[in-house]
Amino acid sequence: MSVSTSEPSPCQVQWAGESLWLLPERALWWPAGRTLFVADLHLGKAATYRALGQPVPGGTTRQNLARLDHLIARHVPARIVFLGDFLHAAQARTVLAAVEAWRAGHAAIDMTLVRGNHDSRAGDPPEALLIDCVDEPWLLGPFACCHHPQSHPTHFVLAGHLHPVCKLHGRGRDSLRLPCFVSEPDRAILPAFGEFTGGWLMEAMPHRRFHGVGGNNVWTLPAI
Repeated sequence: MSVSTSEPSPCQVQWAGESLWLLPERALWWPAGRTLFVADLHLGKAATYRALGQPVPGGTTRQNLARLDHLIARHVPARIVFLGDFLHAAQARTVLAAVEAWRAGHAAIDMTLVRGNHDSRAGDPPEALLIDCVDEPWLLGPFACCHHPQSHPTHFVLAGHLHPVCKLHGRGRDSLRLPCFVSEPDRAILPAFGEFTGGWLMEAMPHRRFHGVGGNNVWTLPAI
């Protein structure tokens, strides 16, 4: 895994009256709540494909956990909230030994998983991981923590599931797809944190803002 030597450049936003940081590592940091939000980790996805006979590369679980380690070292969160799809599938449980070793190194951090659609198939993480598993919406401060994007009558929704990407257009027919955060008046959708997860191109709309992730930067794209 290549690592950039430049300092990460997050993007600061105001959602639900709170200051949050959109991180280039495709995670969301809430300083006042000392909480890190991560969507769509999909641990063991590559292992699942290999179990099905697909020749995909290994090492993605190690890369995902190493990126989490960097975020923890930089921000020192008291809590991590996983917004669904922690494990990819039942076959992904072969990576749990590595995940348990990682969790043991961060025992002081509270961790919560808001169950997503893949979690219903993979099952909850083992109790030894000390990860509280809850259904959506799970309320935390002014936020409704969800996996599926939705509206909530009283809280600003933080969700994942869609693996959003946006498209930048250059001269001629040049174009570039980037993972992105997507914000709307009552909700935000985080990009997939996990490696090897793909993305869904979201349509531009007047009420929708895109925050592109490229290299070590996050920036807000011009509104349409």
